[in-house]
Amino acid sequence: MSGALSMEFVKYTEQNHIGCLTVDRPKALNALNSQVLDELLKAIDDIAAGAARVLIVTGGGEKAFVAGADIGEMREMTPSQAEAFCRRGNAVMRGIETLAVPVIAAVNGYALGGGCELALCCDIRLASESAVFGFPEVTLGVLPGYGGLQRLARAVGLSRAGILAFTGERFKADRALEMGLVDRVCEQGALMEQAYQLAGKIAQNAPIAVRGIKKVLKDSIGLTLSEADCAEAEAFAGCFGTEDQLNAMGAFLKLNEPRPFTGR
Repeated sequence: MSGALSMEFVKYTEQNHIGCLTVDRPKALNALNSQVLDELLKAIDDIAAGAARVLIVTGGGEKAFVAGADIGEMREMTPSQAEAFCRRGNAVMRGIETLAVPVIAAVNGYALGGGCELALCCDIRLASESAVFGFPEVTLGVLPGYGGLQRLARAVGLSRAGILAFTGERFKADRALEMGLVDRVCEQGALMEQAYQLAGKIAQNAPIAVRGIKKVLKDSIGLTLSEADCAEAEAFAGCFGTEDQLNAMGAFLKLNEPRPFTGR
């Protein structure tokens, strides 16, 4: 399966059930303005309706993943305009976070402010050695507005999230790995290769089971263990009677290789 979507600042390609979503505004370090956010919302809708089993999110060019929201656009906003801009960004982050398929952030450079928020709404985060993270909003007289504080606190803990957001300090990939903000640091030239390798391992597995895993992991936040056990049991049961489950278990019992998973 393959597909493509090309807008002015957002590109999407899909092949072998792996999608790649690129914020492609390198002259502005891929900063998020209203047009970029609108294009991302359009792309998210198309991805949700498509055949991708896993999604990679990255930035165009060699310097930035996403360097933040567009300060030039925000500078003269009224409070009501700022709230609308914030809500649009929240819709993008939530749209990516709630995609049924796993999402891998391939952080290839600056991931500041809105860019760090974009990475945090992905399920898995890989970073190049040159990646730089931070929440510098406080140095600009504002605070993170795209759900970054909540997701940062869940990723690294409340007190550490407070230090990062209160100070606005920038930090490199090795420190992001140490604090659990990213899952793997890659050599600069190997980032996309490793992202695709990981995506390939996910995409070859049973799609219904993979989507079930993501749903259980996300839905179990805030639940009691008993409630989470019920959600997991329901997702487990939902795999039974599917073509993929019957094929794979039948092949296992016969010591055969299963046919490729179909998602049915």
